Amino acid sequence: MNFKTSKPEWALLGICLTLILVALLGPAVAQPANHHHFADQRGLWGIPCAWDVLSNLPFALMGFWGLSCLKRVSAISRVQRTCAALFFFGLVATAVCSSWYHWRPDDAGLAVDRLGMVVAFAGLIGLAVADRISARAGMVLAALVLVLGPLSVQVWAATGNVLHWAVLQFGGMALMLWLASVRPLDGALAVRLVGIILVYAVAKLFEQADPAVFAWTGQMVSGHTLKHVVASLAALPVIFSLRNAAKSGQNPAGDRTKVARQTLSVNA
Repeated sequence: MNFKTSKPEWALLGICLTLILVALLGPAVAQPANHHHFADQRGLWGIPCAWDVLSNLPFALMGFWGLSCLKRVSAISRVQRTCAALFFFGLVATAVCSSWYHWRPDDAGLAVDRLGMVVAFAGLIGLAVADRISARAGMVLAALVLVLGPLSVQVWAATGNVLHWAVLQFGGMALMLWLASVRPLDGALAVRLVGIILVYAVAKLFEQADPAVFAWTGQMVSGHTLKHVVASLAALPVIFSLRNAAKSGQNPAGDRTKVARQTLSVNA
């Protein structure tokens, strides 16, 4: 077993320590007072804030689709498989937890919403690190996010300071941006991280423009509703990488049998 730390692992460690120091030493940041005031308050079929609730369905669909694709892939490492599964399970959890929150938006529901997101964050960041740095670094970082994520939510719930959650979310995306500049390891899934980052950026723009989008569309759809739909598309680069891996490694046992039969035929 190789315990030597590589240069990319040292760089990753430095980035993580910097983010932790920012979270611990940075100034307290209060959550906006109007955070729960979403533009589209319309109900449907007895569901309050219906479109913000129902627009979480794509998260679940992407999660189940991804898990289905993962079953067909054999030629990936155990760490990548674990992190991918964690990411897709996290998407399903996000669908449930975010629906819970938007049914009756308040701080308690928001805490549940963020806990669901933590699972998806952990899987995605762990997968990206395993893809570009090392399998052990990916597993360690996924575990770290699973621990620090709920702690950041607990700190916010107890003190009102949202800085730790902001560092986890935006620092995680900054880490993804750095990872996008690192070449994938041999035999890795080679997930297109730039696509994920662009999806995240567009989703955030819709989130910030919630009432403006609602007014611009003639109160047909709000920015927050579109944010859910767009954010779910972050699963596509991972799913496409899994599908490519499944095609390239399709039925290796059958291929070996075919080669053996051809060899016997030539020898005969």
